[in-house]
Amino acid sequence: MRNESRRLPDLLDARGRERAVARARMWESLAQWMFIVPAAAYLLMFFGYPVVKNIAMSFQQYTTATFYTGAAPFVGLENYARILSLDLFPKVLLTTVLFTAGSLLGQFVLGLAFALFFQRRFPLGGVLRSLLLLPWLLPLVVSGTTWRWMLDTDSGVVNGALRHLHLLSSGIPWLTGTSQALVSVILVNIWVGIPFNTAILYGGLQDIPTHLYEAAKLDGAGPVKSFRHVTWPLLRPVVSVVLVLGVVYTVKVLDVILVMTGGGPANATETLATQSYELSFQQFEFGGGAAMSNLLVVISLLFAFVYLRANRRAQNA
Repeated sequence: MRNESRRLPDLLDARGRERAVARARMWESLAQWMFIVPAAAYLLMFFGYPVVKNIAMSFQQYTTATFYTGAAPFVGLENYARILSLDLFPKVLLTTVLFTAGSLLGQFVLGLAFALFFQRRFPLGGVLRSLLLLPWLLPLVVSGTTWRWMLDTDSGVVNGALRHLHLLSSGIPWLTGTSQALVSVILVNIWVGIPFNTAILYGGLQDIPTHLYEAAKLDGAGPVKSFRHVTWPLLRPVVSVVLVLGVVYTVKVLDVILVMTGGGPANATETLATQSYELSFQQFEFGGGAAMSNLLVVISLLFAFVYLRANRRAQNA
């Protein structure tokens, strides 16, 4: 009896501790859900719903009358068949590919060059890195409007400077010539995207241990061999992220093209993004515009899948 009477308080204390631990775990779990639920609700409301709604609209005859009547008849793949059969679609698709490839190549090459340059220690390096971010921080409408003024054929700063240097006698139609307009918007989009590429690649370069460069230098490797055998292999995961995000950001660029050329002249700068905008907000064919924008999503996902799979194979080889 005495032993049992002694064990009883111990059992009560053990049960109390178990209840306290269980209560603490419950409150911890509740606190975790209190953080997760608002974030999940936000994602579902502002990201999930628009995506689902856009997909649904692409299978409906959704026009301005729908906002008044609420009727949006289901048409299946009719919107997709209609936009794919447009006479302008092959040219728009080619322009989108050229715009994306040209912008991505220029942004990545120049961004990597700037990242390698800023990796060196020199006076005012931090200030220059900060100034390099300005094109990325400016609203795209402001950047596009500024460049449209600078590239104006008659009163633009660029043509004025070229005339002053006696490099040309008449102004170059940067934005009004069918062969120059696409090059111009690509160059401006490269200018906009260089800071993003530089910032991400510079961060990746900082994670490479310096002793690897020292070992390569002791082995007689110069800058080119050090880049090829040290920098590039260790920077490849960051490069994958930059290229995939670059495609996603570039393929849907609308602001720059819309402000500078509006898709002209003669549809020379018309891309899938501007065509989707035109169908939705100029022709008010929201179903066709939704279908066109869904093609952008499919193209981005397809590129990301193919590139990441190829990159994984290269790393495993």
